Parts: sequence; C-alpha cells; structure tokens
Amino acid sequence: MQLRAAVLGSPVAHSLSPAIHRAGYAALGLGGWSYDAIDVPREGLAGFVAGLDATWRGLSLTMPLKEVAFDVATTVSEVARAAGAINTLVRREDGGWDATNTDVAGLARALRGASHDGTATVVGAGATTRSAVLALGTLGVERVRVAARRPEAVADVVRWASSLPGPAPRVVGVPLAEWVRTDDRLFVATLPPEPSAAMGALVAASDLAYDGAVLLDVVYAGWPTPLARAASAAGMRVVSGVDMLVHQGAEQFRLFTGHEAPLEAMLAAVASYR
Repeated sequence: MQLRAAVLGSPVAHSLSPAIHRAGYAALGLGGWSYDAIDVPREGLAGFVAGLDATWRGLSLTMPLKEVAFDVATTVSEVARAAGAINTLVRREDGGWDATNTDVAGLARALRGASHDGTATVVGAGATTRSAVLALGTLGVERVRVAARRPEAVADVVRWASSLPGPAPRVVGVPLAEWVRTDDRLFVATLPPEPSAAMGALVAASDLAYDGAVLLDVVYAGWPTPLARAASAAGMRVVSGVDMLVHQGAEQFRLFTGHEAPLEAMLAAVASYR
C-alpha cells in the first residue's frame, strides 16, 4: 500500500517540503511513501481532511492553515497549544489526527550553539513569532524584544507570552525602527519577504558592531534576502530559513514514518537555497 503525506497551504507551490521529505524517503529506501504539495485554502481544510483515506499518514501545514487546524485535530500537543499554531497533523490508528508544532523544535535546532546573554530580538509578530519565543526559551533566553510594523500585533504577542505557564521568556515590545539598536547577539526575523529590504536598510544604517551576532531569517525564497545580505555585510552570522525548515521537517518525517530522519540527505536536497 502506498502511504501518503503532503504539505498543505495556499499558496504552496513554492514549498521545499516535498524535496526535503522525498530525499528522506530515498535515503532510507522507503519506496512505499509519497509526499506532495497541495493547495488548500483556509476554508477548505476541514473538507479536505475529512476526505482523506487510510493511506494518508501525515500532513504538514503552512499558512494560512496553522490556526484553523485546531478545528480538525483530535488531540493537540502542549507545544502547539502554547504556540497557538499547528503545523503538523499525524494520523491516528482510530482515523483521527494528532496535532503538534515542529516549528519550535526546528527553530531551536537551527539556532543550536548560538551565543546570547539571556536576551534576543524577534522581528515580526505572527504565528511564527510565537514559535520563535518558545524556541528561544528552550535555549535559555530569558528576555525577548519583539518588533513589528503593527504595534497592536506586538501587544498581542506580549499578552500571549505573559499567560504562558511555567518558566518562559519575558517579552517586551519595541518600535520597529529600534529593533537593530541593541546589544543583543541573537536575532530571529519572522517577517514575510516583502519587508526584507526595509529591514536590511535599518541594519545597513546602524553604526553598531554586530560581529559574532546571529540572525535567523525564516524566509528561504529568493535567498539570500536583502535582510540577510545586509546582516552578513554588518558582520552577523546569518542562518537561512532552510535550516529551520529542514529541522522541523525532520521531526515531521519521524512522526509520519516512525524512522529517524536522514538529516544530511535532507539538507543536501535543498543546499542550493542555503
């Protein structure tokens, strides 16, 4: 029986997830698996999931499905509930779906080894920002500055973080134009591609020394982004969003197939985007 998985979203044709997962299947000789990209709009998710047969084992979710996925989940992991976002649905034996969020693990693994002094800065205030805050917390960051174009969105992130159970980073909002004005050594940009040039210009105009600082830019289309180029020119070590994508995909691969992911093969499949 052919076992199936896919990435869903809208738009989704640009996704690198098929290349990543298929490389994993090939490396492990899993010839009975397939992985596709399927365009599913927000309002179509419930109907699509309801129509899947028993050959389906897993779904990767990208925008705009990460929040509406709560409506189709049978169970929701603690990390997905904390993040307020689901990017992974795993088929249960009873036909239901276990929901989780592998973005948090993907971000943390992509940043593993990055130095910080207990503080970090996140640019953006969407669903990925919440995952970034949680990931930074697992790395020992105690305070996170959040900057975005819409102050009300930043305020939402601050309120969300204040309600997290247990030890979690303290989140403070800062004006977008001030995100580069800091001694922080760790940055995560969760913005869509469009604002990248403006954010890069802020870095280029800054007179601060960024030598040794790390920036993870979650965007991977059109790499390197204007922000990534400016950060690199300013002395930062830039981590591509592809690294996060592969690490979160590796965890999905394990959940879908039951096999540990061949990380090097998956990274090699998208090396040209890094």
